[in-house]
Amino acid sequence: MDHYKLSGLGPNETIGVLPDYYFPPYITLAHMFSAPSHWAIRNREMKQYVLQYVVDGIADYPIEGTPYTTTRGDLLFHRPMERHSILPHPSEPYVCISIVFHFGLSPFPIPELYESKHYLGNYSDHPINNMLSDLVTSYRQPGIIHQMRCQSLLMRILAEASQRNKENAQAKNDASNKPQVVLVKNYLHEHYARDVQLKELEVLSGWSKNYLLLVFRKYMGMSPMQYLTWLRINKAKELAIHSNLTISEIAESVGYSDVHTFGRMFKKKTGHSLSQFCANLIYS
Repeated sequence: MDHYKLSGLGPNETIGVLPDYYFPPYITLAHMFSAPSHWAIRNREMKQYVLQYVVDGIADYPIEGTPYTTTRGDLLFHRPMERHSILPHPSEPYVCISIVFHFGLSPFPIPELYESKHYLGNYSDHPINNMLSDLVTSYRQPGIIHQMRCQSLLMRILAEASQRNKENAQAKNDASNKPQVVLVKNYLHEHYARDVQLKELEVLSGWSKNYLLLVFRKYMGMSPMQYLTWLRINKAKELAIHSNLTISEIAESVGYSDVHTFGRMFKKKTGHSLSQFCANLIYS
């Protein structure tokens, strides 16, 4: 089946053609793409919904005349027949995940979820990052179970992105704790390659353990130690894309002295191994 062709068709043209789909959402394309040199798309219009996630690099991504400059972790959403371009910066590699989908004849409350937004936020250190990778991996597998998993992941991504947008809007009205959260977040970014203990973060923030967990989860959607794990996963992906390091060397670089422990953690959190993640990259 030519998924690239299906992703360019109208919703009604794909129903009945997609195998193992019996209800919406219908996913016609889910892939991770590494753009070759000088690759670009200009003034394209799709007949289906599109989620575009930046795994790495920088690209200008105007939609209906509104300019967006996207970097690693940014998630964009556009609706059927919205004109858009994808213009990677020449000096930067561009790796993205594209999900093209529709709901057939079933109505779906997109305006209620996202209003008129195209930019849904940055998810480089958020579970959505791994949900997207997991969706791509499952999409490559045949059978109804994998397709249902893809559909479930897509609905979770749509719901999580909408919820996070609403929480971010609410958080703007309560920014008194944000400096300490940023302090803890930056500390984790600086020290992810070693064994960070929660007690360090309590001392750093000046908060008790319970209050630290409460406030950090409110802002970041996860605990500090969960955030550290997601950070290590993302750093491992980045090293896998941009370096020639072995899996053992990558594991050590992100804070794991035992490659088997790293491998189990990576697969548990993402649903696939690091080598499978690399295999999902499409170079064309």
